[in-house]
Amino acid sequence: MSDTSESSKKQDEEEITPQPEEQSSDSSEDEAAGGPEMDFLRNLFSSTLGLGTPDKVLDELTLEGVARYIKSGKCKNILCMVGAGISTSAGIPDFRSPATGLYANLQKYNLPYPEAIFQIDYFKKHPEPFFALAKELYPGQFKPTVCHYFMRLLKDKGLLRRCYSQNIDTLERVAGLDGGDLIEAHGTFYTSHCVSFGCRKEYNLDWMKDQIFSDDIPRCEKCSSLVKPDIVFFGESLPARFFTSMQMDFPRCDLLIVMGTSLQVQPFAGLVSRVSKSCPRLLINMEKAGQADPLFGMLGFGGGMDFDSDKAYRDVAHVSTCDDGCLALADLLGWKAELEELVKREHARIEAQDKSSENKGASAKTSSASVEPEPQKEE
Repeated sequence: MSDTSESSKKQDEEEITPQPEEQSSDSSEDEAAGGPEMDFLRNLFSSTLGLGTPDKVLDELTLEGVARYIKSGKCKNILCMVGAGISTSAGIPDFRSPATGLYANLQKYNLPYPEAIFQIDYFKKHPEPFFALAKELYPGQFKPTVCHYFMRLLKDKGLLRRCYSQNIDTLERVAGLDGGDLIEAHGTFYTSHCVSFGCRKEYNLDWMKDQIFSDDIPRCEKCSSLVKPDIVFFGESLPARFFTSMQMDFPRCDLLIVMGTSLQVQPFAGLVSRVSKSCPRLLINMEKAGQADPLFGMLGFGGGMDFDSDKAYRDVAHVSTCDDGCLALADLLGWKAELEELVKREHARIEAQDKSSENKGASAKTSSASVEPEPQKEE
């Protein structure tokens, strides 16, 4: 990213006063949930009074139209909203696909219902299923996808304002996005904390990995309570930074790219309504998602996506895998060769690191096994 872009982002972040993490975010959540309702009222009054007709930014509601807009130089603050669909080509299952999704393959854990594995009350009583699943899906066993590196390319070209992710796999970080580029709305494995409110000792990724792969239930070294990765379970509040950042980022967004998410989980799904009425929105997904209520769509109200009505003017749906969609957009932008080279180079680097780690581990085991035992003294 250019120095100017980084300086601008830093200045923007200094404009807000983050809420303390321990402070309740209920008011922020209420405000976030109220966004679509307020948009509805504003649109209702604007439509009734004939005011506030939105500008049509795209010359065509296609991927080609989006590419021309990006190339025009008028698009400088791109926000990405991403879900599990951007990681499926890395080998990580999504949640809701009928046969291959995560929830469809949890029978072996004997859960009362699939979602229990991510509910905080159930976890505190029965942590074993979650940590067994975590061992299968642990970060570091997968490489980022074409889609992850497309966002990295947006960053390198100074166009990415922020990525809002529902994912906990840390692949955005592996691909080269840092903490300032990311809002990990549903938390992350990157850090972990003791669940005891009186302790809250922090642990890093390597410590948690050692615990999980030794088949131990992670316990706090200070108070012996459970230690949980900092992912947001059902029953927990989203990070305070999610609410403070969205108030700053979305009004300034001039292109929203939504990838690999069904837009069914709130308050994340409601973010699509927080951009300005003229801001183009591109969905790259295996099916259309996030569409407005049909009645409100016909009247031109609401903040949901509108791909197909006569009043559609800014929303584009590209139905494909996320990787194919990103490659197609990169091709239209003249970036395809650059993106493919980035993926190839970074995957080779990751594989070399993995091989080096394996060799060091094997060498350590060989060295330990080759040490001759000391002869026992005869009595």
